Amino acid sequence: MEEIKPITMPETHKKFLEFFKKKSEPANLKVLDMGAGHGAFTKKLFDMDYDVHACDLFPELFKFEKVECKKVDITDIFPYPDNTFDLVIAIEVSEHILDHETFFSETSRILKPKGKLYISTPNIVSMKSRMRFLFSGFLYSFNRLELGNYDGLQHVASLTLDQYNYLAVKNKFKPAEFEIDRKQKTSQWLQFFLFPAMYIYQKIKRIDNIHNHRKLLLGRLLFLIFMNDKTMVK
Repeated sequence: MEEIKPITMPETHKKFLEFFKKKSEPANLKVLDMGAGHGAFTKKLFDMDYDVHACDLFPELFKFEKVECKKVDITDIFPYPDNTFDLVIAIEVSEHILDHETFFSETSRILKPKGKLYISTPNIVSMKSRMRFLFSGFLYSFNRLELGNYDGLQHVASLTLDQYNYLAVKNKFKPAEFEIDRKQKTSQWLQFFLFPAMYIYQKIKRIDNIHNHRKLLLGRLLFLIFMNDKTMVK
């Protein structure tokens, strides 16, 4: 079979797979690969013996023939019954949509109680991202949008960990467990020079330091896990 290449930044799938394997999710779980793209990560899940399903806005691009890819607009109602999946995985998907309310609400609905939503997304609060925004007005991994281009491939929305948690809790999830893919060298250098001033500023202004956590300051990508906190819907 021809190699299926991911539609992500370099090494994203590799790092996310390492993170996912550390969580030791049982292989008998029913998993939805949301925004599956060409099917590169779907294949990895299939090879690990998960009961894997896939969906994407453009299923015609999906190349892994052993799994059906359904056409799903994740800013609309999902074509799945309540309490269907144990896990939903969305790798580099959430930055491509504007309606995160529907995304969290529908994902909560199709997940079983205590099911989990895994998200990978650019870390927009890193030191590198903050410096990029200061000098360009654009956060890390975000560029000027092509007006009139609605192919779903542009990065159109950036959320912080705090905002993700707000939406998650509103839609019956627990706040996120989070990890990063790797430390950015640029962010490490910037932290060395700027963190003392940042620390003093947040103390003077009495600002909660949620976004000044070391991992958030240094990480390239955020890996988030939200556990569904609902009771069974009959």
